[in-house]
Amino acid sequence: MASSQQLAHLDRLERQVTSLVAAYQQLREELADAQTTIQQLRADVRDRDRQLKDFQNQENIVKLVNTIAGDPAHATELKHRLNDYIREIDKCLAYLRE
Repeated sequence: MASSQQLAHLDRLERQVTSLVAAYQQLREELADAQTTIQQLRADVRDRDRQLKDFQNQENIVKLVNTIAGDPAHATELKHRLNDYIREIDKCLAYLRE
């Protein structure tokens, strides 16, 4: 009789262990998904920060152009030149990153 109780107890323990292993595997998968999401969100944040810096630089250029050139015609030409320079610098930086 004690033997049948021990077998029943072992069966119950085996079911519990199996259940715990399945729950553990599911949590590992959820963790992997969450880590992937976190990496994607971090990449998005880096892109947004870069875009924000670009916009801030453009705003600073516009302010500088308006300050330097009082004449709107000169301001436009200066703005185009500065934008061309910035594009070239961005290309150089992208090349250096590769």
